[in-house]
Amino acid sequence: MSTATEQESMKVIVFQLEDKEYAIPVSRVQGIERLMHITRVPKTPNYVKGVINLRGVVTPIIDLRERFSLPASDNQDATRIIIVSIKDTEVGFIVDSANDVLDINTKSIEPQPEVVGTVEEEFISGVSRLDNRLLILLHLEKVLVTLQQ
Repeated sequence: MSTATEQESMKVIVFQLEDKEYAIPVSRVQGIERLMHITRVPKTPNYVKGVINLRGVVTPIIDLRERFSLPASDNQDATRIIIVSIKDTEVGFIVDSANDVLDINTKSIEPQPEVVGTVEEEFISGVSRLDNRLLILLHLEKVLVTLQQ
């Protein structure tokens, strides 16, 4: 039986893209890997960088910078691939860095602010303020919607 405090907090992985911090539930994360060789796949959208073979599983890799129409970045030492599980599928997201694992209070999650015209707005499920940080919670299914069609 779960306690009320377990239901009121959610553990998230925080990662960086440019100067913003994003969060995804730890329950969806299968691992965080260093950038490795990615095999290109023809006739895929630009943001789909290709696939990797991770412990015998062929995993598609998405560059979140390109998915959100952010400027390209040189891959740095801090660049990571976050492997997430969505509807029986594993997908890797290339991010600038994976920063923290945090507990956020689910009551502190606010709906996405009305910011007309931002490309990533459709991919956001909410925002949470934590001390002086603003965490943007991703709606993983919407990030992947074109892959699953």
